[in-house]
Amino acid sequence: MSPKPARSQSGIERVMSIEVARVTELAAVAAARLRGRGLEKKSDGAAVDAMRRELGVLSIDGTVVIGEGEMDEAPMLFIGEKVGNKSGPKVDVAVDPLEGTTLCAKNMPGAIATLAMAAEGTLLHAPDIYMDKIGIGPGYPKDIVDLDAPAEENILNLAKAKGVKPDAITAMILDRPRHADLIAAVRKAGAAVSLITDGDVAGVIHTADPEKTGVDIYLGIGGAPEGVLAAAALKCIGGQMQTRLIVDTDEKRERIAKMGIKDPRKKYEIDDMVSGDCLFAATGVTDGRLLKGVHFGKGVIETETVVMRSASGTVRWIRAEHHKLDKFA
Repeated sequence: MSPKPARSQSGIERVMSIEVARVTELAAVAAARLRGRGLEKKSDGAAVDAMRRELGVLSIDGTVVIGEGEMDEAPMLFIGEKVGNKSGPKVDVAVDPLEGTTLCAKNMPGAIATLAMAAEGTLLHAPDIYMDKIGIGPGYPKDIVDLDAPAEENILNLAKAKGVKPDAITAMILDRPRHADLIAAVRKAGAAVSLITDGDVAGVIHTADPEKTGVDIYLGIGGAPEGVLAAAALKCIGGQMQTRLIVDTDEKRERIAKMGIKDPRKKYEIDDMVSGDCLFAATGVTDGRLLKGVHFGKGVIETETVVMRSASGTVRWIRAEHHKLDKFA
């Protein structure tokens, strides 16, 4: 008799990809109903409500470690909130029910609903502060880029490893005044810059498939919670990422201490942020380079979702037609 396959310590294999996808699908549809209406808070709230309801029926015993704020700041999906029906494995859950609230409000490309799930105690509990980031896709030698190196050096090293000239490299960067010097340095090195107004989870993920997205490297400062979500995606599909929290006030130092972070200057790599087996899912809200947005047809809703699993290295693209629309009510 053949031996049974070993079961992972986390038991996370019991959470099927389709179930995780359903969580982000429902959040995306809820937000998409309000696309282009200028209602950032309302669309975010709709996504949060939908995601929370669906998480509540999953066979997990989950704790939100990346959420919509801390307990005294957010009514739903706050850090520390318990989710699931308690019948399955203990897991950490990271959520961004609507990444790109402004993108959704203006019906601009790139808004997504996203979630990561990992074994209990294996996701970095990152506070809602800024984080410096650098990320590239798979297939490169380790440490080909470094968060502490000048942008020009990273561009030149990446181009050399890819076997191209620097002018064949494209860096994705959030369009913020704080990045003016970074943008200038990347261009000085000969590389192109692709600016985004919001959405740096998707921004980092773009680096995993440069042939499709045209993005080779992600650089710059964004949200720490988004950094953990992006690290979960890269852990599933390969790539390198380094980050560091920006702790520049006493209040932030106190906050990270309460969350168990002892070294505010620590440089995190992917395995520091996601140390166990994880799942990652994202559904498009508006059309983007990564995912198509929700399409409302006559009697049908169409969604596109990507679901990833680190243990198997599996990436599933789910293009779904939903005909029973009462579940989205």
